[in-house]
Amino acid sequence: MGVMPVNKLLLSMSIPMMISMLVQAMYNIVDSLFVARLGENALAAVSLAFPIQNMMIAIAVGTSVGVNAVLSRSLGEKNRDDVNRAANNGIFLAFLSYFVFLIFGLLGTRAYFAMQTDIEEIIQFGYDYLFLICTVSFGIFGQVIFERLLQSTGRTFYTMITQGVGAVFNIIFDPILIFGFFGFPAMGVRGAALATVIGQIISMGLSIYFNLKHNPDVYISFKKFRPHIVTIRRIFSVGFPSIIMMTIGSVMTYGLNVILLALSSTATAVFGIYFRLQSFIFMPVFGLNNGLVPIIAYNFGARKRERIKKAIIISVAYAVGIMILGTVVFMVFPRQLLSLFNASPSMMAIGVNALRILSTCFPVAGFCIVTGSVLQALFNSRLSMIVSICRQLVVLLPAAWILAHFGGLDLVWWSFPIAEVMSLIMSAVFLRRVYHREIKVLDEKAVYV
Repeated sequence: MGVMPVNKLLLSMSIPMMISMLVQAMYNIVDSLFVARLGENALAAVSLAFPIQNMMIAIAVGTSVGVNAVLSRSLGEKNRDDVNRAANNGIFLAFLSYFVFLIFGLLGTRAYFAMQTDIEEIIQFGYDYLFLICTVSFGIFGQVIFERLLQSTGRTFYTMITQGVGAVFNIIFDPILIFGFFGFPAMGVRGAALATVIGQIISMGLSIYFNLKHNPDVYISFKKFRPHIVTIRRIFSVGFPSIIMMTIGSVMTYGLNVILLALSSTATAVFGIYFRLQSFIFMPVFGLNNGLVPIIAYNFGARKRERIKKAIIISVAYAVGIMILGTVVFMVFPRQLLSLFNASPSMMAIGVNALRILSTCFPVAGFCIVTGSVLQALFNSRLSMIVSICRQLVVLLPAAWILAHFGGLDLVWWSFPIAEVMSLIMSAVFLRRVYHREIKVLDEKAVYV
């Protein structure tokens, strides 16, 4: 963490995560590919379920971001007690979060869909899918926290294995459980949900095994465990803004679905397809950031200014490059991408224009995503939260509502580029402020042990 050349370190930390997250993006897409064969309403139902799934990921990943930053900084400071406290309290918080979604799954799933549409088939499809996703969500919460423990200590190769195995299982069993091949019953959207949660449980099991057998930097033990309030406060000082930021994404998606449903249920399905497709572009950047956060946190603890600066510059270059490639693909091949999801003529008519407009903001988003991770790693997550709130709630949703009412469906999609420009300006200002206040002043008296 403190001596390897920065580019080599970033790639060694990030590439396994990028590969594993690409695999995850792939099985998210495959999931929707098979569900689309059940009909447009089935695809719309899964799209409407996305905000709740995203909220689960928001809480799991946000908590883990806090654990990651606290643990990596403690490693940089050579404080073993704080390392172990961060790990054990992070696991405790992860499974506490699961019980919240267990209750929602049991009591609130059908009402959630009924609030958005009165189409009974969409409500039933949505209930069948989301009930399983929520009530068996201990897999995703356990998977994320145990994988972040591996990542925080530089063992990202193991996370590539855990995510890859779970994703491959999901990809293989999706069609089997959805359509009833090889003697299995045809379960429809419930089959898609079941394949997903079993894949998550498998990934969780593997990540627990790798931590216990191959991660000597972290000691996991719940014997006489008691929640450590100071450690939990430190975790949430970093992680809570991240949770809020990603949860805001759920609110934005929910709100936009409501706006789109008033115009066309097909548009909602298109929006769901877009989110699946864009994840294939965004996930590698998130994987890059997952490698970046512990590097910055460690070197901040070790007071190595130049390594932090190099890591930020290189990460921005990689992120923007990936996003430019994504924009080119969406611009040139929108019809081919939509045809993967058995798109109807009406879906194709809406989707081609939507994908091209939405992809224009990808390169800007790459810079903003890296900036947000840098702010989080340096315990300035509040600034990232401000950017996210302004982007999605202050600008994007109001812009989408105004454009929908005065310009129709085609103009709604422009709310994303409009919001991204605002995000770019704020992110650049905050990054400059944090650099001058916290990075530039480091005295370079590195900690070598």
